[in-house]
Amino acid sequence: MEPPENYVLEGSFESAEKIILRWDSTASEEAREKMIFEVKVNFAIQIAMARLEDEFRNILLAHIHAFDVDSLATDPSSSSCSRTESGGDHFDDDDEDRQQLGQEQEKDHLDSTTSSTTYDVLKHSESNTSVSSSYRSTSCIREIELIPEETIEDLKNIAERMIAAGYLRECTQVYGSVRKSAIDSSFKRLGVEKLSIGDIQRLEWDALETKIRRWIRAAKVCVRILFASEKRLCEQIFDGVGTAIDDACFMETVKGPAIQLFNFAEAISISRRSPEKLFKILDLHDALVELMPDIEIVFDSKSSDLIRVQAAEILSRLAEAARGILSEFENAVLKEPSKVPVPGGTIHPLTRYVMNYISLISDYKQTLIELIMSKPSTGSRYSGDPSTPDMDFAELEGKTPLALHLIWVIVILQFNLDGKSKHYKDASLVHLFMMNNVHYIVQKVKSSPELREMIGDDYLRKMTGKFRQAATNYQRATWVKVLYCLRDEGLHVSGGFSSGVSKSALRERFKSFNAMFEEVHRTQATWLIPDSQLREELRISISEKLIPAYRSFLGRFRSHIESSKHPENYIKYSVEDLETSVLDFFEGYPVSQHLRRRSQ
Repeated sequence: MEPPENYVLEGSFESAEKIILRWDSTASEEAREKMIFEVKVNFAIQIAMARLEDEFRNILLAHIHAFDVDSLATDPSSSSCSRTESGGDHFDDDDEDRQQLGQEQEKDHLDSTTSSTTYDVLKHSESNTSVSSSYRSTSCIREIELIPEETIEDLKNIAERMIAAGYLRECTQVYGSVRKSAIDSSFKRLGVEKLSIGDIQRLEWDALETKIRRWIRAAKVCVRILFASEKRLCEQIFDGVGTAIDDACFMETVKGPAIQLFNFAEAISISRRSPEKLFKILDLHDALVELMPDIEIVFDSKSSDLIRVQAAEILSRLAEAARGILSEFENAVLKEPSKVPVPGGTIHPLTRYVMNYISLISDYKQTLIELIMSKPSTGSRYSGDPSTPDMDFAELEGKTPLALHLIWVIVILQFNLDGKSKHYKDASLVHLFMMNNVHYIVQKVKSSPELREMIGDDYLRKMTGKFRQAATNYQRATWVKVLYCLRDEGLHVSGGFSSGVSKSALRERFKSFNAMFEEVHRTQATWLIPDSQLREELRISISEKLIPAYRSFLGRFRSHIESSKHPENYIKYSVEDLETSVLDFFEGYPVSQHLRRRSQ
């Protein structure tokens, strides 16, 4: 008994025969027989191709889970590689851990069970000499065996028969559909989401930071492993069966996923600019620079121009975004509007933010030196504008544009701080505030070798002189009046030194000193110098002026007060009392708390 499909086939032949005879009844018997034979052959081929197509699909479907994407995502060799060009950078997205703005730390783990073969970069570069790259050379591409070799041979045989029979479109569509589903599955496991550019731009920045970090890691795996392996698989199955068929199948498979992948970076590159985005944009830029040689190798054909062009345009926009953000950051520092004085003249939050920010900028020195090519917008065109500081570029000859921008940020920060200091009513606190903040700037520069190298020791000495001058100005504003009470002038009765001392004038002098010192002590104990070394240095400097002057004055005139009534009302402090009281200064809390601490 014949199988059921033969009845279907015979029925189809009979139907086709009736149609042909009805269509051309004048045809000769021989012609009609030939036409009927051709239809039968075509139907047989269609049936055979349908079965081959199903078999092709089933074999492909059986191998869409051939490897572990998770292990690849955490394999260091998929996220960093060695440059073949001497002096090239190593990009490692764990460098993000340097960012002190609340970003999470991530670590790579080696999965030794991952099977892979080394991608022959030379073979690809030699076979496509028309591709010229302006990016550094690389050896990062790795191929994963997506389908076993013996199975590939079966797929190749099926593909050859389908293509020879004129079923190229059906073959490539089936192949692309199945392999694309495999890529989609890998994308999900890598965290690559199907988001439109609009969807991405509507996300909060905190959420985007996490997604950027994930995207950088995923993009490296996708380009260097997934797409490269898909390209190799296409070559294994379709190479030699037709002109550029392997490339057509490859693009049928990866075009959609590749566009989806790069749309994320494109959305970030054209998003609204703000200072907090700079470092993630630089991370994206560095990752894409790192990937460009691999992109040019994997997408090396004419049909994949779209992907290469998209990646290059995104890279250009990311660079422009970084330049724009730096400019906007400078403007934001200059115009930061807060007018409420920080308590105790301590370090202003703006100072901490700006210095942490430019310290992070220095971590991206190599990238930004390449991106920042012009000097900051200052100098002669701002001369005479009281709302904007000026900067003499002649003093900074030989520095890179990036270094000039960082110095300019420090200049405008100090300019803004100087304006904020005017909101303090106490002149001494004005100087203490500037001393604290300029000292913090100097210490942050010194603590970063990269930043110090760019700023330069000459400018560092200039800033050191500024905070030391502010310390001197503070001492003059505070202690000249106090020490003036300890002078000899006005205490002697006319007729010479031997004529005696005016006890009433002396009592007033002690009372004035006591009152002034108590006020200064009460007030400045609540002021704050956060840096312990600077705090101790200023206390020592105060003591070196105050203690000898008081000891000398007390030694000369103590007997005149002690011989009078109630000497304790005038000589309220011993030298030791003053020495102890000076230790209360600049701790940031009231005197009563100091007294309690000393009594404990």
